[in-house]
Amino acid sequence: MVMKYSSIFLASLTLLFSCKKAEENAVFPVVKDITETVFASGILDPDDKYSLTAQADGYLVQVNFKDGDMVKANQVLVMIDNKSNSANAQASRELLQIANTNVTDNGPALKQLQANIDFAEQKLKQDQLQAQRYKALFESNSVAKVEYENVQLTADNSQANLLALKQQYNTLKQQAQQQQITQEANNRISSANTGFNNLKAIANGKILKRFKQTGDYVKKGDVIATIGNPSTIMARLNVDENSISKVRVGQKAAVQLNVSKGKIYQGTVAEILPMFDESTQSFVCKVVFDAPLDFSISGTQLEANITVGEKKNALLIPRNYLDFGNKVRVKGKENAVEVKTGIVSTEWVEISEGLTVKDELESLKH
Repeated sequence: MVMKYSSIFLASLTLLFSCKKAEENAVFPVVKDITETVFASGILDPDDKYSLTAQADGYLVQVNFKDGDMVKANQVLVMIDNKSNSANAQASRELLQIANTNVTDNGPALKQLQANIDFAEQKLKQDQLQAQRYKALFESNSVAKVEYENVQLTADNSQANLLALKQQYNTLKQQAQQQQITQEANNRISSANTGFNNLKAIANGKILKRFKQTGDYVKKGDVIATIGNPSTIMARLNVDENSISKVRVGQKAAVQLNVSKGKIYQGTVAEILPMFDESTQSFVCKVVFDAPLDFSISGTQLEANITVGEKKNALLIPRNYLDFGNKVRVKGKENAVEVKTGIVSTEWVEISEGLTVKDELESLKH
C-alpha cells in the first residue's frame, strides 16, 4: 500500500515538473531594442594611391626607394636606360637647329634663291632699258618692228621670270616655316620621351609595395611600385549584392582588424562605388575611421558590421520562429499567422503587424 501511494506521488511530481518546465520554455514576443547590421569583409587601403608605371622600355639603372619610404612630389624615383629615347632626342635637337637655320634668310636654299632673284632683277633692268632703246629706234624707223618686238618679248620674259622666282621664294620660306613648326613639335615629343626615362612621384606618399629591383628589364606599362597617402587610410569593404541596397552614406560601421581580434574601430560609410566589382563579385564601399588608427598597414584584412537600421522598444520574435512567407505559428490557432516584418538582426525579427506580446509562439519543428 505504501508503494502504491509513492508511485502516485512520483507521477504527480513528474507531471507538475513537466508543466512547470513547459511554462518556462514558452516563447512570447518581447519588446526590446533592435539593431540591423550588414556584414562585410575587406582591407585597409589608402583612398589616395596610384601606381608608378614605366613609360618606356629598358633596364632599371636606379631605383631610389624601398618599401615603406616616404616620397615627395616630383622626386625622381626611377631611372630607366632607354638609348632609343636618348638618340631620338639628340637627333631631334639637331634637326630643329637645321630647321631654324633654313627659315632665316641665311638658309642655304633661300640664300641661293635670293641670289637668283637679285640676278633676275638686274637682267630685267637691262632688258627693259634695251626695250626702251629699241622703241626709240623703231619710232625713228631705224629698226624693223620685228626686232623691237623681240626685244620687248625678252623684257616681258624677264619680268615673268622674276615674279616666278619671288613666288618660289615665298613658297620655299613657307615650307621652311612649316618644317620648323613640325620639328619643334617632334623635339618636344622627343624631350618628353626622354623625360620618361626618369620617373617621378606624382604626389607625396608612402611606398606601399615595390615590384621591381635595380637591373630588372621593364616594358612600357609595367607597374614598378604602388604609392599611397597614409593619412587617407580607410576600410575598403566588399558588400554582398543582396545587402547593398540597405547601405547608405553616413551609416556607422564597427570594424575589426584581423591583426587585433576583439578590438573595434568605429567608422562611417563615406562612399559607395556605383559599379559592381567583378573580381570580388560584390559592391565596394569606403568607410572612414572616426579616430586615427593605431595600426594602419595597407592591405590588412578586416571584418565590419554596418548598422543599417535601429529601433527602440520594437516587438520582436526569435528569428528561427519566422517561417517562409513571413508566417508564424501561434499556440491555439490552427493556421499560421501572416505577419509584417521590419528590422532583421542575426537573432531577432521585428514584427510590425500580426502579433502581440500575449501570443505564445510554437516552434517550426512541431
